[in-house]
Amino acid sequence: MSTAEVYDNIVIGAGIQGSFTAYHLVKKKQKTLLLEQFALPHTRGSSHGQTRIIRKTYDQDFYTHMMDECYKLWAQLEREASVKLYRQTGLLVMGPENSKSYCSYKSTLEKNKIPMVVLTPENFNQHITNVILADGDGAFVDTTAGVLYADRALKVVQGQFQKLGGVIKDHEKVIDIKTGQIVTVSTFAGVYQAKGLVITAGPWTNKLLAHIDLHLPLEICYHNGSKTDPDQRDMQTGRADVDILRRYIARCFKGLIPEPSLVENCMYTFTPDHHFVLDRHPGYGNIVIGAGFSGHGFKFGPVIGKLLCELSLGEVPSYDLSPFRVSRFQSKILSSL
Repeated sequence: MSTAEVYDNIVIGAGIQGSFTAYHLVKKKQKTLLLEQFALPHTRGSSHGQTRIIRKTYDQDFYTHMMDECYKLWAQLEREASVKLYRQTGLLVMGPENSKSYCSYKSTLEKNKIPMVVLTPENFNQHITNVILADGDGAFVDTTAGVLYADRALKVVQGQFQKLGGVIKDHEKVIDIKTGQIVTVSTFAGVYQAKGLVITAGPWTNKLLAHIDLHLPLEICYHNGSKTDPDQRDMQTGRADVDILRRYIARCFKGLIPEPSLVENCMYTFTPDHHFVLDRHPGYGNIVIGAGFSGHGFKFGPVIGKLLCELSLGEVPSYDLSPFRVSRFQSKILSSL
């Protein structure tokens, strides 16, 4: 049997979270391997597509605080690669003015002094033309928000990782993980060892965690749609989500044809509380898990990668990770530890 290749760290899953984790690790002078089960680039997971939203509009302070650094790190990556990754457009938020969610979003921006413009029924159409504000709805604009060029961003961060000496091996599906002071990862193509392992495998996370005695309460679906197996994604034929958008466009955007020009599938991996999992394995301290990004994780990629890097290296995390600990699911975790 051939000798396993040895690294300081292995990251499984080359979506935006795994790619940024590998990028931060190699910047810390770690010999790092990034493994991906599909040939890159691909559209099988959660990080593909032309754009993703970037915003500070959240109903929890900790996400808004994390986004401050995310904007800075996205801008830093743009400078490093001399590539435009972000376009500032502003984000229009509309909803029942007295509803809990609308008030929470607005309050968080006001409390954290995020630049915003509050609109009224009287001045709405002066600022936002060709959009209908329903009776009883409030509206505001997060002026810092915009779009990230998703496919380009993923390619850039992987390219910077490689420029710094990192190794990407795609089309290598992980078939086994053996724990120990040195972790051994086997794929169909090779065997690799490292002092630390980070799992950022999106919808395939629990399939990998099964090798290391852990199961998290993660569900895979299309944006609040039906549950699905990531390996059977192409069997999904329902268009209920498209119908919802079609009706909304017809009601609120009178100048637009409500038929989508392009429909792409993108899988979300939800946790019960829709907060991320950023933590070490409860039984193996040199294995770190980043999962359950619940359809709102892409914009956080630079900071999530930094945090998973810090956890992997045994450093004090830059943020309070208590909202993201595995232990919050204690009653739902199926573990043989």
